[in-house]
Amino acid sequence: MIIQQLRRQCLENPLKPQYGGGIIVNPEFNDGLQGWSQFGEAKLEHRESQLSSGNKFIAAHTRNQPYDSISQKLYLHKNKLYTFSAWIQVTRSGNVTVTAVFKTSSGFKHAGSTIAESNCWSMLKGGLTVDESGPAQLYFESNNTSVEIWVDSVSLQPFTARQWMSHQHQSIEKAHKKKVRIQAVDSQGHPIPNATITVQQRRPSFPFGCAINKNILNNTPYQNWFTSRPFTVTTFEDEMKWYSTERSQGNVDYSVSDAMLQFAKRHRIAVRGHNVFWDDPRRQPGWVNSLSRKQLALAASRRLNSIMSRYGRQVIAWDVVNENLHFNFFERRVARNASAIFYNWAKKADGTTALYMNEYNTIEESGDTASSPGRYMRKIREIKRFGGNRNAKMGIGIEGHFSGNAPPNLPYMRAAIDTLATARLPIWITEVDVQNNPNQAWYLEQILREARSHPHVNGIVLWAAWRPEGCYRMCLTDNNFRNLPTGDVVDKLLHEWGWKQGTTSFGATNANGVFETTLFHGDYHVQVGHPKLGKNCSGLVRTTLNVGPTSTPVFLLRVSG
Repeated sequence: MIIQQLRRQCLENPLKPQYGGGIIVNPEFNDGLQGWSQFGEAKLEHRESQLSSGNKFIAAHTRNQPYDSISQKLYLHKNKLYTFSAWIQVTRSGNVTVTAVFKTSSGFKHAGSTIAESNCWSMLKGGLTVDESGPAQLYFESNNTSVEIWVDSVSLQPFTARQWMSHQHQSIEKAHKKKVRIQAVDSQGHPIPNATITVQQRRPSFPFGCAINKNILNNTPYQNWFTSRPFTVTTFEDEMKWYSTERSQGNVDYSVSDAMLQFAKRHRIAVRGHNVFWDDPRRQPGWVNSLSRKQLALAASRRLNSIMSRYGRQVIAWDVVNENLHFNFFERRVARNASAIFYNWAKKADGTTALYMNEYNTIEESGDTASSPGRYMRKIREIKRFGGNRNAKMGIGIEGHFSGNAPPNLPYMRAAIDTLATARLPIWITEVDVQNNPNQAWYLEQILREARSHPHVNGIVLWAAWRPEGCYRMCLTDNNFRNLPTGDVVDKLLHEWGWKQGTTSFGATNANGVFETTLFHGDYHVQVGHPKLGKNCSGLVRTTLNVGPTSTPVFLLRVSG
């Protein structure tokens, strides 16, 4: 399965269609309009590029409705996962959102969107699943009816669930595991055959964790449940947010977040700084609404410097402006480029910690163009273009609040992360949850498997902080801290990914004193046992090893008898 890295976002000529076009007829339009037809009232024209490439494509022009474009009829199967891609160009300057839509008997399925430009080709990458098997009609739409939509190199490739899971497994094996050879030798360097090797994971390298809130501070059962799992990262649900630390102007109180940070440190759990600002007008301290533009800018400056000076270098990331694609409180109240200004301030306040955007529906909802991968990357470029921000250490935070109304659209999720990965910035899925529904645990498992298997996802945080009155949308335990089905899913996957309360790997060395195994990246205890060791350590030798992408594949354990 293709995970394609594009060095440029807009190309002079489109690339060849993925998978040769898959089930699309005439994907490169080399046979004119064969297989394609008009959708709506658009006029279609088969054209050839004036460049030396002589590239052929279809232009939909004289458009009066957003959906006026080209179309192809297909038959889609319920149990298949479909990856989709196309190359899009529009006439006239300016950025224009173009969306790929599949009209089915049960409704309209958005496969994804791109921000298309004139004079170069942009890749629209997405995917879909359908509720039932039946005929479907692919078309493209844009609310800007003044532009022509040019289309080329279209691909729709189906996969079975087995094929999809096989690729996930292969990706994890390649990106997150390593084959190691442990050789036991005696004090003279001679191999020790038939030595018993026991390997147990101490700490995984891949950051995986769960949000917490202040309820954990004085609740021993909550603490015990949380710390008994190999969570290596957490996020405070509300306790670092502005409305929590400065309820009244000038009265800043970090006592709760301080205590939570100390709890995390005691258990070697890293903390994401969430968040400095939230662009949602409903999520502000009540007193800021009465401030003038100048007063709000001053208050924001004080807020940023206060929290970043207190926790700088104690957190591993800062969500500087939360959800600034869907909302624009500070852009309206402070300055049109408020986000870029705030990231500039943040870079000066803490130049060593990664500064993240954090947004929802970028991987969850293919139909939400406000936070599409293209919009996300455009916002990052806007922030980086601001004076002094070019070398800012930035990261991509995608929340992952999934609806429970339908199974997660895994092809779209993968395609969205593929697109974001072209920015070459660290990508974290920061707030994973699934709305309560009978299939909640199953949907969560699918999402976590997809996220963990993507080679460009650098960390995952679950949004499941416990509250006695009920969690935000998803709990992992009941109020007695017994696992719910969602908690069982998390434990199952953690075990599958290398964490076991017992032995991770067990076996005996061969005639050359070598034991081979494949391990997830992380830190391990290794125990070697053999009668030759005599009374030394009761016939056992213990040591540690680190397994990572750049670590040596051969570990030599010198033991003495």
